Amino acid sequence: MAFSELLERAGGVGLFQTLQVLTLLLASVLLPSHMLLDNFSAAPPGHRCRAHMLDSSSEAPANLTREALLLISIPRGPNQEPQPCRRFRHPQWQLLAPNATATNWSEAATEPCVDGWVYDRSTFTSTVVAEWGLVCGRQGLKPVGQAVFMAGNLLGALAWGLLSCWFGRKSMLSWCCLQVALANTSAIFAPNFLVYCGLRFLNAFGLAGIILTSTTLMVEWTTTRRRAVTMTILGCTYCTGQMILGGLAFALRDWRALHLATSAPFFAIFLISLWLPESARWLIITGKPERALEELKKVARINGHREAKKALTIEVLMSSMEEEVASAKARPSLLDLFRVPVLRRRSCCLLVVNFSHMISYYGLVFDLQNLGRDIFLLQVLFGAVDFLGRATSNVLLRFFGRRVVLASAQALGGLSILANVLVPPEMRPLRSALALLGLGSIGVAFTCISIYTGELFPTVLRMTAVGLGQMSARGGAILGPLVRLLGVHHPSLPLLVYGAVPVLSGLTALLLPETQHLPLPDTIQDVQNQSGKKAAHGARGPAVLKSTEF
Repeated sequence: MAFSELLERAGGVGLFQTLQVLTLLLASVLLPSHMLLDNFSAAPPGHRCRAHMLDSSSEAPANLTREALLLISIPRGPNQEPQPCRRFRHPQWQLLAPNATATNWSEAATEPCVDGWVYDRSTFTSTVVAEWGLVCGRQGLKPVGQAVFMAGNLLGALAWGLLSCWFGRKSMLSWCCLQVALANTSAIFAPNFLVYCGLRFLNAFGLAGIILTSTTLMVEWTTTRRRAVTMTILGCTYCTGQMILGGLAFALRDWRALHLATSAPFFAIFLISLWLPESARWLIITGKPERALEELKKVARINGHREAKKALTIEVLMSSMEEEVASAKARPSLLDLFRVPVLRRRSCCLLVVNFSHMISYYGLVFDLQNLGRDIFLLQVLFGAVDFLGRATSNVLLRFFGRRVVLASAQALGGLSILANVLVPPEMRPLRSALALLGLGSIGVAFTCISIYTGELFPTVLRMTAVGLGQMSARGGAILGPLVRLLGVHHPSLPLLVYGAVPVLSGLTALLLPETQHLPLPDTIQDVQNQSGKKAAHGARGPAVLKSTEF
């Protein structure tokens, strides 16, 4: 509350906050282009084995058509399409006979693609999969690479959280923008897939810092009454970025061009971010009140608040923030979230819910090829549905409360994904519609948990609880792509996991208390008092009902 009063003395919400939001949204709108880049840069194209007679004009008989050469070189699959991962050891000339069938050859007459593959380049001229042959026996390397990327995101969240507490938010934001630009641009020149994964890891590491520091700066420089609107705009900007990615990938069909187009703007964002002031709240808490006062006066000048020069002094600043400085010195630890019974149950539920919606979200958005033929349109639709879900979340929360919306959104998302198990692969429009419904519901759950977490935990542990939830969410994001490896055993297994996990976590969300209309708790004792009042109210409820019946 004290710092909010200082912000009001610096002009409240004005031109500075508008410029800051616009600067930070420039980075936010490009984040999906990096998080979901593999949907296009690593899209698996259609492929078949390279065959000497078929793909070498010098060896091909002049009297045979290309279809005939394909017939005698590549065996057919159950759908009568050329098999993608095997070829005949020797040309099967007998298949050219009028009455020849597939029974004329045996499995012993085929072999793997020892000479590489020929790729369908009608959709993408070049992809990471085609670049390093991540198909057939090596197809598992793609989800492993995506898991490495998400691991970078997880470790980055841990590292930048500490570094931003030590060195400040603004300097870490600028460095992360530069790191993202350099790492993803350098990936264009990677000599092999291992180096490419390493550079993508560094890219994800920097992205986590941008997400963390930009959100923190936005929150710490915004007044309390404008905070919800600002965070909603931030979430909708991310969804807009998903739609932009679909259009960008449609225009740029080469993975190197797509990498460059999504990375080069971060060089400009790095330069633009240098104007941002450091968080005055952080400067005060870390014992730098003089610099904090300079930043507050800078904000006041931008907002056109001329009286701030007299209203803002070191004495006013230190007296206003005295309690916050004292609380920062005696801050509760992470273990307090699990020592106190009330917080322990909330923390465990928070871990389950965050993990569940991210494992399903990233498991699906990284696998557009199995949901529809036009992956560009599907990416735009995913962004539009996510935008709609996030934009309507506040209305749903106002009418139905936090617990009901969270549990219902998780359950609906999971059931929509499970329904796809029953839909044949040929019915792609229906599969796409169910996936859109599932992802839209998960988007509502994501927005709900972002608000819910702040209301469930006291001020002294709120950021710790948020960080714990983000760690759990990124753990789910790591496992999301790896779950697709279960498809080797049965095609429906990944969808069963992606659907069952949110349904079960929806039941877990019902264990949480409703926090709508309750004041934000500041201390652990406040949380215990709220819980005690609810229990007492629940115990008195039946007695009141019985007395009215008589």
